[in-house]
Amino acid sequence: MPTVVADVKNLLVDLMERYRHRVDYLAIRLEEAEGTDIFLRGDRLEALSESLAVGGQIRAVYKGGWGFASFNRLDTLKDRIEEAVAAARLVGNESTILAPIPIIQDVCTLPLTGTDPRNIALADKKALCDRYNEILRSTNDKIATTSVRYGDSIQKVILVTSEGTNIEQSWVDMEMRFAATARDGETVQTGRETIGSRQGFEDLTNLDRQVRAAAQRSLNALYLPPVQGNTYTVVIDPILTGLFVHEAFGHLSEADMAYENPDLLEVMSMGRRFGNQDLQIFDGALLEGHRGSYFYDDEGTPATTTQLIQDGVLVGRLHSRETAGKLAETPTGNARCLNYHYPPIVRMTNTWIERGKTPVSDLFVDIQEGVYACNWLGGMTNGEMFTFSAGEAWMIRNGKLAEPVRDVTLSGNVFQTLADIEAIGDDFAWDESGGCGKGGQNGLSVGCAGPSLRIGNVVVGGEAVE
Repeated sequence: MPTVVADVKNLLVDLMERYRHRVDYLAIRLEEAEGTDIFLRGDRLEALSESLAVGGQIRAVYKGGWGFASFNRLDTLKDRIEEAVAAARLVGNESTILAPIPIIQDVCTLPLTGTDPRNIALADKKALCDRYNEILRSTNDKIATTSVRYGDSIQKVILVTSEGTNIEQSWVDMEMRFAATARDGETVQTGRETIGSRQGFEDLTNLDRQVRAAAQRSLNALYLPPVQGNTYTVVIDPILTGLFVHEAFGHLSEADMAYENPDLLEVMSMGRRFGNQDLQIFDGALLEGHRGSYFYDDEGTPATTTQLIQDGVLVGRLHSRETAGKLAETPTGNARCLNYHYPPIVRMTNTWIERGKTPVSDLFVDIQEGVYACNWLGGMTNGEMFTFSAGEAWMIRNGKLAEPVRDVTLSGNVFQTLADIEAIGDDFAWDESGGCGKGGQNGLSVGCAGPSLRIGNVVVGGEAVE
């Protein structure tokens, strides 16, 4: 990798010394990123590129007002600092409140356990995509469209602050996305799969089974009956649990959401009970090897593991230094930015519900009529309301799995749904497919996990009951 980032460390420190006295806090974040993007749609190659970018950002705060500037030319760095400082001094009219953090000087790299994608030729990456695309296309002649996307990103970041922090941190992230759409007359169904890794290229090279399963799901769904819309007891698998805890609950735990919304802050008050004694929810970047893992966030706060719900009771939330300061709480290391174009905001890292004690087979016991939902196709949230689409689903009848069904959407209020968790399975699995979006910063790598859950009174959308 080019050494331009390391070569300017002394320059950043010199500039920091020159400008730090003009504001309450100043941070310069310099980023070097290289990556690969390959995209196949059907028999067409729509993208094949390798890229290298160097840029940075300046954040300045004065009397509570923030100034921000980004750049991609190092010879403009001084001018951009001037702009950020001037903007902060122009808008600041209160008090700067940033929760204290340790002053860190460190150089660190998130370790790979396998092959670095930089050591794999572009032609070999494309051949891998071609192989998976051929699996999708050859599954059945009713497969109408396919897509395969490969991406890797290698980032090196230097963060220098007016408080004395000087951190150099680097990591590698990889992802593949697959989709197959099957058509029979007017009926169209799609199967998807996404695999991500921060461990090694090998994690992406043996996915034939998952790719073939995505295509088969789209074919199977063509001939399945739609679920009849109703309120059911539902069992969801660990992948859907991970999506639920991230999208429905995790975003509400981000302190900027609560700080900017007094009504939500009241609802998300510490000590409030949201679930039964067995419910434990965590978020943290301190775990090794997951897509939301790192040593320090983009403000230089050391990574932590934060318990959000303990024994069913809200005990924590996710913070930047500013939200922690304003709410008189402790920074959690959750200030993240997608890249140098954006300022850090409060974001999740790896979010999970801890495994329970109920054998998975027992989750189905005594359900006279319910739904078992697995995987996910998509979803959306609006405040405390959520709607998720299952990738696969079966009816549960008399405590047993029965016929498969399609078009299963799960909707509800997150707080009521947490309260309606009836049992937590003793299984547990990670989903590394997540690319989180917030504040225009879409595709930030995260991890999600959890056990299977049994939840009562879930609104399941599908074909209306006549």
